[in-house]
Amino acid sequence: MNKVKAFIEIGKDRTYSVYIDLADNTLNYGIHGNGNTVDEAIEDFKNSYSEMKEIYAEMNKKFVEAEFEYHYDTASFLEYYTAYFSLTGLSRLVGIHHGQLSHYVTGRRTPSKKTVEKMQYSIQKFGKELNQVHFI
Repeated sequence: MNKVKAFIEIGKDRTYSVYIDLADNTLNYGIHGNGNTVDEAIEDFKNSYSEMKEIYAEMNKKFVEAEFEYHYDTASFLEYYTAYFSLTGLSRLVGIHHGQLSHYVTGRRTPSKKTVEKMQYSIQKFGKELNQVHFI
């Protein structure tokens, strides 16, 4: 099964979109999803995938199966995961001031590429640390 990047972004209207890069020729179709939350947008995206699969079956066309790897813009990631982590805790984890993270969530500011890389490194490092935790 093909692994394909699906991008999650928040728009100026504060709704979310999930889409694949049409320049990536892995799939022979394009799909997208929209919603008021990340979960709604992902669910709509998955429905689009299922509907496209049905359409291809009805047309007797080959459908390329895919597994999606979600890539978030900074604002979408922060908004979605603050349901699990506070901005204060995330601030300590990534070394970026709480107020600055808040600006990224609201769209008042956009992080630099260097800041995004710093956040991604810190979060992935934390994930690896959590993966090593075992309870007794």
